[in-house]
Formats: sequence, structure tokens, C-alpha cells
Amino acid sequence: MDVEPFGPGSMHWETAGEYRNLLVGGSALVLQTMHPAVGAAVAEHSVYKADPWGRLNRTLASVQTWVYGGAAGPAEGRRLREIHRTISGVDARGRSYHALNGEAWAWVHLTLFERFVTLNRYFGTPLTGGQQRRLYEESRQLGRILRVPEREMPESLDDYWRYFERMVAERLEAHPTALDVLAVTRGTPAPPGLPAPLRRLWAPVGAGAGELSHFLTVGTLPAAVRSKLGLRWTAREERRLRRLGHAVAVLTPRLPERLRYMPIAYHARRAARATQRLERRLRPA
Repeated sequence: MDVEPFGPGSMHWETAGEYRNLLVGGSALVLQTMHPAVGAAVAEHSVYKADPWGRLNRTLASVQTWVYGGAAGPAEGRRLREIHRTISGVDARGRSYHALNGEAWAWVHLTLFERFVTLNRYFGTPLTGGQQRRLYEESRQLGRILRVPEREMPESLDDYWRYFERMVAERLEAHPTALDVLAVTRGTPAPPGLPAPLRRLWAPVGAGAGELSHFLTVGTLPAAVRSKLGLRWTAREERRLRRLGHAVAVLTPRLPERLRYMPIAYHARRAARATQRLERRLRPA
């Protein structure tokens, strides 16, 4: 199946590589692992606790390759499916699971669209209805890159929101893995390679970063999901999140590109502009 890669002019090209996406990374993983098949697969086969920094770096590289890798994007999608092919088993409640179960594989992908809408609502400019429709069509394109079964992807934006509400109400659960992910967000281990003198100073930094990560994770989850997980969220905390979000929304557009975008995205965007300039120079007058 041939899938057109992303390029300049797409919404994903402009936004998928921004560092601010990390602000909803924890909540995305919580949403994903609340699906029983995903939660079981992550519990048995992921290294998110043993090697959190390594897992994060690999995930970010993979995600950026989907969007900024050109022909390498579909190849990365095929690679991901291949490495998940053998991930299967039986969970603690006796339910069989497989990482490539169509519903579960689609849910992991489709949560990203909802998280991006949420990201812009809190930490950017809320997307208009037209922007959401355009972004969702691109998300379906991304789903094809990731080999998500077409039957599992809602056809329209309205269909998507009905699908999302149904999944939250009927399929998601307070899975032990999701609760564990929430607990893990409170502790941020020292990055590998940090010099020994700085590692001794990391404890208060890691604790502060962990509390912020937990705050962002809980606060950006849908209210119905917080309720299902038994999480408390107050009006005062919501106001604090809104203030933080406003600061991020104001600061982000003012950052230099190399500080706003992750490395793969930054270099791909620079290379694309260089190619466009060369093509303009070579174009007949």
C-alpha cells in the first residue's frame, strides 16, 4: 500500500515536531494503557520503568520519522508493526491480548488526535472546526503510514468524537498499567550520561519535574477519564493549569526554530526550505 508522506504545508509538518507535544505525552500513555489489551502488552513487554529515557528517545525518534522522514515514514510504520507482531499473551484477568489487535492498534494511534486538540486548547490556540477536520484527515493519512486497519478509523471528525466518547465510556478501564504510569510520572530519574557531580544534585530537580509532569498528566486528561481513574482535580488546579498554558502559548511562537522543534523535525524543515530555494533558483524565468 503506497502512502503519501507528509511534507511542508501539512498541519503535522508544522506542529508534530514541537517540544510542547511533550506536555501531553504522559496523558497520551495513560489513555492508551487504559485499553485492556494495550495495558497488558505494555505491562509485560515495555521498558517504560526500567529505561524511561531510552524509551522516550526511541518513541520521539519514531514519531518524528512518521512525519518528517519522507519515504522513511512508511518504512518506520512497517518496522513498528513487525516488532509488535510477537507481542501477545494473557492478562491477569485471563483475557487474551495481541499488540496488533485492530481495535487496540487503532486506539494507540487515534488517541494522538485527541491529545493534539487538547494540547492546542491548553498550550496554544484552540483549533477551529475546519482545522480539526483538516488535522483529522491528516491523522487518517498517518494511520495508513502506521498500517492501522481502515475499518478501525472513523471516517469523519463527527464520527471520531462519537468513537472517542464510546471508547472512554465502554472500553477503557482503570487498568493497573495506567495507574502505574501515573505513579511513574511523579519520579523523574536522572538522564543517562549526566556527570556524577550533577547526578548527586538531581534529586530535588527530578522531584520537581515529576510533580509538574504528574500535574500536567492529570490536568489534561478528559474529565470522564479522571473520574474513571478516581483522580481528583479542583477548580484551583484548573486555573493554575490555564495560567501555565497561557504562558506556553505566548512563549512558543517566539522561540528560535532550533529550540522549538526536536532535532529530526528541525533538520527536516531546514532541508525542505533549502530544497525549495534551490528549486526556485533553477526555475526558468
